[in-house]
Amino acid sequence: MANDHYFSASPESAARPRQIRVTLAGRTLELTTAAGVFSPDGVDRGTAALLRAVPAPAPDGDLLDVGCGWGPLAISMALHSPEARVWGVDVNERVLDLARANAQAAGASNVTVGLPDEVPADLRFRTIWSNPPIRVGKDELHAILELWVPRLEVGGDAWLVVSKDLGGDTLQRWLRDTLPEGFAVERATTDKGFRIIRVHRSA
Repeated sequence: MANDHYFSASPESAARPRQIRVTLAGRTLELTTAAGVFSPDGVDRGTAALLRAVPAPAPDGDLLDVGCGWGPLAISMALHSPEARVWGVDVNERVLDLARANAQAAGASNVTVGLPDEVPADLRFRTIWSNPPIRVGKDELHAILELWVPRLEVGGDAWLVVSKDLGGDTLQRWLRDTLPEGFAVERATTDKGFRIIRVHRSA
């Protein structure tokens, strides 16, 4: 068996696609996952906790899902905010293909999925949702968040979900200590062992 991780750029294992039924933004959808991706059997517990906790995303403008996987957060944002442009970024080619197909299957035509460097560098985001890839390692995780969170628009919010057992409290402190002035970091809530962290850009 190939030693694949969900953050591998090109999984070597057989895809073995499967159909799953999920409820996103109040709609029951038939979507596709595969081997070699994160949470192939359905919406994982962290993503589900985030979806329970977050307010509706901004109704328009540019919205972002960091580490989109097969698409549950990006699709949810798009269905909530059909007038917005939703961007989903990931490094795993298999999940990018799945997320594109799943957005189409969900009728979320306002989703664009791609690699991080395919997102225009001048874009700023009104809302960011992320179940970040904790298991890539601390340095890589910090680099991902330092790349995207500062690209919030003034008045925008980023919502992150991290397991307490995987360092949710430590990550909250790091965000607070690392982000520049004008970014406020707080724990919005705790849900079944998951920390929901809100970052608000006020200036």
